[in-house]
Amino acid sequence: MQYMGSLLKLSAGLTAASLALTACSTEQSANNANDGAVEATDVASTEQAATSAEDIEQLNARVIDTVPLPDDAFVQGLEVDDNGDLLLGTGQYGDSGLYRFTPGEETTSQSVDMDPEFFGEGITQHEGSIWQLTWKAGTAVRYDAETFEETARADYDGEGWGLCSLGDKLALSDGTSNLRFVNPDTFDEVSAPVEVTMAGDPVDNINELECVDGEVYANVWMDDSIIRIDPDTGAITALINTGDIDKSAYTDPNDVLNGIAHIPGTDEFWITGKRWDDIYKVSFE
Repeated sequence: MQYMGSLLKLSAGLTAASLALTACSTEQSANNANDGAVEATDVASTEQAATSAEDIEQLNARVIDTVPLPDDAFVQGLEVDDNGDLLLGTGQYGDSGLYRFTPGEETTSQSVDMDPEFFGEGITQHEGSIWQLTWKAGTAVRYDAETFEETARADYDGEGWGLCSLGDKLALSDGTSNLRFVNPDTFDEVSAPVEVTMAGDPVDNINELECVDGEVYANVWMDDSIIRIDPDTGAITALINTGDIDKSAYTDPNDVLNGIAHIPGTDEFWITGKRWDDIYKVSFE
């Protein structure tokens, strides 16, 4: 089904509601001059909310190219490696793994299976390694980026959903409205989490992550939109509509949009979904 994501509709609604409330509060303030201090405070608060909603950039994912995705890939993480190939992390107990493939090729050129007790989640590259999260095991697995040989494991609290590298730390999502920040070697938390918000309202189910130039792009589980997040504040700064992609073939509730990979040196991305047939090269415009 093709549709405008619920986050996109929420953003439009917040903008309209905030502007209407601002106008009403301003009129009420003018009609009640004796209560100026109270009304001024209310108007200032509402105007700030309106500005926050208006400042969320509205973008569309314009499709540049479409290529096949390896068969039945339950996509949990997506990255572009130094050679332009795609790294793919997949989920499901007994069927999770890490794969490498060239865009346009339907078969993978390299793979490694996770232990069957793990349900694989998001992946990220960091200084010659690839980290892969697990859903409920509280374990991250590190691989050599060239050989896929496992080199280490690290523990973390809670669930693991998405992961990306901000350079000196990794951003981690756990299915809540929080972004957590962990040491790229030990997964110890290095700073307090931030709550992801849209015009002040928390947004839950933050899923697969991609860090680009100090910002975090994220899928939201069961939503048709991609969000861009300021990791310092948690504020959503852009909402990206993917309605140009035909999703009518994906009727299973689990076959949702998931997977964002920035193509280095460009303003383009690869995006896809769980068990999708194709992967899409897009620009956000």
